[in-house]
Amino acid sequence: MSNADTPAALPPHPELPAYYRGNHGKAAFLRRIFDDAAGDYDRVEGVLALGSGRWYRRRALRRAGLHSGMRVLDVAAGTGLVAREALRLVGSTGRVVGVDPSVGMLRQAAAALPDLRAVLGLGEALPMADGQFDLVSMGYALRHLPDLRLAFAEFYRVLRPGGRLCILEITRPAGAVGRFLLGGYFKALLPVLSRLTATASPQTDTLWRYYWETIDHCVAPEVVMQSLRDAGFGDVRRIVSLGLFWQYTAIRPDGE
Repeated sequence: MSNADTPAALPPHPELPAYYRGNHGKAAFLRRIFDDAAGDYDRVEGVLALGSGRWYRRRALRRAGLHSGMRVLDVAAGTGLVAREALRLVGSTGRVVGVDPSVGMLRQAAAALPDLRAVLGLGEALPMADGQFDLVSMGYALRHLPDLRLAFAEFYRVLRPGGRLCILEITRPAGAVGRFLLGGYFKALLPVLSRLTATASPQTDTLWRYYWETIDHCVAPEVVMQSLRDAGFGDVRRIVSLGLFWQYTAIRPDGE
């Protein structure tokens, strides 16, 4: 394929120069901030999700078709919040592999989940063979990818024909009032709550401010869905909860 035929990269949001410059800068920034905030992450995430996180993730995985005995790849596994619910659903006959570029986050996941196989790697260059998994999941990390097209092609590659995809994400509210309130929550209230509930690493405050910037500038859901179709996925759907939590599901067609 010539360079002219190669699809242009599709970042999930524009460059954010207050935090990094270029893709290499973004990757280094994310590794550093997630490594540093790993010890606080689960406690602060519990505040962010208002206690509903485990229930919601488990329900979303079931809705995507996850059941006993399946092989799951959790991309950008972090501390294992999605992988924990996947392990419960696949049972002793299933298998869950978590991949993440942050050593600190994977260390937390491996300590909490002894049945999880934790692998260091990138969502856009997965260190797995073709057609190995029945379901690929990603929880609230789409915004951290450098290129949606590359990542979705990788998700497609490692799924078996008929395999399923489940992506969870937070999308900014459509209305100005909702956007203002959510931005204030991430930039002002959440850092205060995190200092009250966690060990208050300086990078934790930065992480939640950065989260809001990526949510606020992320590409529209329609762009995500079309990119999944362009990667070859079929039956691409989205489910919205509370106008804020979005679940994308798709299937790698049989025979491909």
